[in-house]
Amino acid sequence: MSGEKLNTEYKQEYVSDIKKEVIAFANAEGGTVFVGICNDGAVKGVDDPDEVMLRIVNSLKDAIAPDVMPFVRVDSVAIEGRNVIEIQITTGTNRPYYLREKGLKPGGVYVRKGSSSQPMTEEGIREMLLQNSGRSFELCRSMTQELTFREFYREMELRGFEIGDAQMRTLKLIGEDGLYTNLALLLSDQCEVTTKIALFQGKDKEIFRDRKEFSGSLLKQLEDVYQYVDMANKTKASFSGLERTDTRDYPEEAIREALLNSIVHRDYSFSGSNLINIYEDRMEFVSLGGLVPGLEINSIFLGVSQSRNPGLAAVFYRMKLIESYGTGIGRIQRAYKNRKEQPKFETAKGVFRVTLPNRNEEIEELPFVVREVPVNYMMSVPNEKQQLLDYVRKNKVITRKEAEKLLGAGSTKAFRLLKELCGSGQLEQRKKGRLSIYTVNDNDNIQ
Repeated sequence: MSGEKLNTEYKQEYVSDIKKEVIAFANAEGGTVFVGICNDGAVKGVDDPDEVMLRIVNSLKDAIAPDVMPFVRVDSVAIEGRNVIEIQITTGTNRPYYLREKGLKPGGVYVRKGSSSQPMTEEGIREMLLQNSGRSFELCRSMTQELTFREFYREMELRGFEIGDAQMRTLKLIGEDGLYTNLALLLSDQCEVTTKIALFQGKDKEIFRDRKEFSGSLLKQLEDVYQYVDMANKTKASFSGLERTDTRDYPEEAIREALLNSIVHRDYSFSGSNLINIYEDRMEFVSLGGLVPGLEINSIFLGVSQSRNPGLAAVFYRMKLIESYGTGIGRIQRAYKNRKEQPKFETAKGVFRVTLPNRNEEIEELPFVVREVPVNYMMSVPNEKQQLLDYVRKNKVITRKEAEKLLGAGSTKAFRLLKELCGSGQLEQRKKGRLSIYTVNDNDNIQ
C-alpha cells in the first residue's frame, strides 16, 4: 500500500494517540485510520482484531468530547491476507471535538493539516466554535470549564434572586450539552477579559499619573472600576455671592451608562481589554467590536438597539443594572443638556468610543475650590457613610432609594455604600430585592 495521505493515517499497532487522529479528522474533512499498517504502507496486521476494536471504541468514548461515536465506524478488514482495523471518521456536526482531560485548549483540540494532525490555536478554536454552533459568542461552549461563581452568587443573593442549576440554564450560563457557556465564563471568577484604566496628566498621553487593571467577574469589574472612576471624578465649587454650587467634572449618570455600555455591548470574541482613558478635559470609554453589523452610528441616536450579547444584557437587566435596551445613549446626552461641550460617540472598524467632556473645563476665570480625591480607589468615603448612619439613627431604617436621594448619588454607589456598612456590621439588611431595608445591626450600636 502507498504511504499516508491527507485523509489517511497508518498505525503499526494500537496506541493511545489514535484518539488524537480521530479528533483531527472529525474536526476537518474526515478520514480513515488503519491499525496494523506501517507508515510506509507495509501491512503487518493485528493478532486479535476483536480485542483491539474493543479497546479503540472504549478509548474514543471515554476520552473525546462531545460524543464523536456517531461519526466513527470501526471494522476489521482483510488486506493482503492480514487482519487490519479500519477506523472511518466523517466530519462531526458538534465541532470542535477535544480530549476531555485537556479541555478546549490547544493541547486538547486537533485538526488535520496535510498528512499530520496538528493542535489548534486558541484563536482557531474560538473561530470553529462560532462557525459550527451557529450561535453568538456568549452561547458557545466556554474553552474553560473549571469555573467558580462566588461574585455572581453574592450579587444575585443581595438582590434576592435564587440561583441554582435550573436558573443557570434559564440564564443560558449552562448550554444544552450541560457545559458552561462563554456567558458563564464572563460572569465567573475566572473571566479572562480585563478592564484597563489610564489616568493622564494634561490633555494627551505624554505623562501617566496612574494605571490600573481590573480582573475577575464582569460584575466585580463593574463595581471596582466605577469606584475608581468615581474617586477620580473631582468636584469644583463656584460661588455667586454667598451661594455655592458644586459641580463634578463628569455627571455620575453619564459615567455609569458609558461604563455599562462598554461592558454589555462589546464583542468578547476579541481578547483585548476594555479601556478607559482619563485626561484633564475628557474621559474616554473604548470597547472592542464596533457597532453590530447592520447598524450605523446614526441609528443609536434614534433609540435603536441590537444587543451583541443579549444573554449578558438580560442578566444585567434582571439585576437592575440596566433599565431597558437603547436608552443608555439618551441618558448620557440628557446628562449634558444645555452644556457647551457634548459627549461624542465614534465608531471605526472593530472599535466603539464614548467621550465625556469635563464640564468644569467650561468654567473660565471663576473662583473655585477643588476637592482633590486621591487616586487610590479603595479609600473610604467617611462623610457619605456617616450621612447614612445619621439618617438611620434618626429614622430607624433606610431604603436604597432614600440613600440615593440623601446622597444625591446613583443606585450603584448608594448600593455599594450600604453593602459596605452591612459588611462592617454597622447596618443590617432586612428583606431582599426591591423590598430591602437597612437598619441598625442588633449586635452593634451606632456611635
